[in-house]
Amino acid sequence: MFISCGRRLGAVVLALGMLGGACAARQDVTSAPATAQPTKEEQAVGTTLTCKLSGPEQARAGEPVELTFELGNPTAQSLRVLAWHTPLEGVRNKIFEVSRDGAPLDYQGPMAKRAPPAADSYVTLSPGTSVEGKVDLARFYDLQAPGTYRIAFRGPLMDVAREGEPVPAPNGGFRPADVPCPEVLVTVTP
Repeated sequence: MFISCGRRLGAVVLALGMLGGACAARQDVTSAPATAQPTKEEQAVGTTLTCKLSGPEQARAGEPVELTFELGNPTAQSLRVLAWHTPLEGVRNKIFEVSRDGAPLDYQGPMAKRAPPAADSYVTLSPGTSVEGKVDLARFYDLQAPGTYRIAFRGPLMDVAREGEPVPAPNGGFRPADVPCPEVLVTVTP
């Protein structure tokens, strides 16, 4: 009988322990406080920036093919854009997709490796303003053969900071922004 009572007592202690553990593990679920939703303008900085790429309709083989890249800010706030990987700093990487009659061309220019950006690597775009950069594409791609060349800015912009946001971004974090930029067609003649 003592053994039987001991087993019962052990079972009761075990059951109480399980109940106590279950109660201790129970947590009241509360909903997280609502976070402020970004405004439509904040959500759409990348899509509200405007981009225009232009160049000559025709060029002769061996002559420069100057492209103009224009980036505009139609928003109501100042934006700071990292100029890296855009024609705003020249051409220091493969920033264009170029093809001749549908066949892709290899980039033949420099490939810059660099430390994190400094504040002076950014261009400030006040509301309603634009900035442009000009590059000679013939210095970076073989445009000697006659044909129709399709040129597109690869994007995205590496870092776009809104008014009041630090530049460069803390801890090396970038705020990339896609900016649609129409392609350019250039016909090269002999």
